[in-house]
Amino acid sequence: MAIDMLMFDFREPERLYFQEHDFDCFNIKFFEESLSMELLDKIPAGILDNVSVISVFINSPVTEEVIKRFKNLRIIATRSTGVDHIDLDFCRKRHIAVTNVENYGATAVAQYTFALMLALVRKIIPANLYMRENNRNINMFLGRDLNGITLGVVGTGAIGGSVCKIAHCLGMKILAFDVHPKEELIVKYGVRYADFEELLKEADVITLHLPYTKENHNMLARSQFEKMYRKPYIINTSRGELINLQDLKEALSNGLIAGVGLDVLSCESMSFRREEYCQLLGMSHAECFDELKIVNEIINWDNVIITPHIAYETQEAVDYILQTSMVSVTDFFKGANTCRVV
Repeated sequence: MAIDMLMFDFREPERLYFQEHDFDCFNIKFFEESLSMELLDKIPAGILDNVSVISVFINSPVTEEVIKRFKNLRIIATRSTGVDHIDLDFCRKRHIAVTNVENYGATAVAQYTFALMLALVRKIIPANLYMRENNRNINMFLGRDLNGITLGVVGTGAIGGSVCKIAHCLGMKILAFDVHPKEELIVKYGVRYADFEELLKEADVITLHLPYTKENHNMLARSQFEKMYRKPYIINTSRGELINLQDLKEALSNGLIAGVGLDVLSCESMSFRREEYCQLLGMSHAECFDELKIVNEIINWDNVIITPHIAYETQEAVDYILQTSMVSVTDFFKGANTCRVV
């Protein structure tokens, strides 16, 4: 008998994978919507009662209340590295397994980081607007060679390490901050590890590649921006919660930083109409509206690029996520612990 599985946050790039691969042992129902109590109310109880597997992305808050709606749930497979959208303690209490996907976007996110970097440093967005509007001063577009720039990499895991590799190929000087320095990056790419304050002072571009924890919430805020003597560009393809957006706006307005490329926001849930995830992060409705107002204000500034969390979005990365996720689910029913978090 096939195992009943529900997949939420299902997107068009994922469809091809399931068209090309057979999973006859699973009876999978796909939902483009994120998992929420409102959506569960629309699904017949007879279906929910028989579900053994749910697959989600970070936009789906898997709370205790949500989990209780599934009487026979055995495994939650998140198609992400982060698991803070899942109530892990309640999963342990219910003996429900949780799996994730590590390092799924190392190449894709690293390349996208440099796409944002080049767009900012070479002023590609305002130059494109110049060609559209033909009412700007062409002298506004003076940029810099990347090989004359010092890159500050905060976090040198799989993605940060890939960024260091590309930066080395481009002849950039690389400073890095990480609580666990990687000897391989020092030897192969000439990375010099420094403390956080030194990196803030010396980098021309600062790029963030860290998982979000309560400890690093708003790690870039007013006091950090005031230490950035070289007026750097800021790139964040990691988690929006790492930057205080109000302080970022003020730093941009005051000329403390040269520009910013954001692929992530703290309140993505509201920007993309996913309020449940926003609430899970402990942010009030008012805070999210305030942040949305800031986004709407700065999105049209020439030195600001904001994209909708697509740095990892390549077909190769999507296929890897799905392959890893489905292997972990299949292995679970064979008694293995592949990619197991809980």
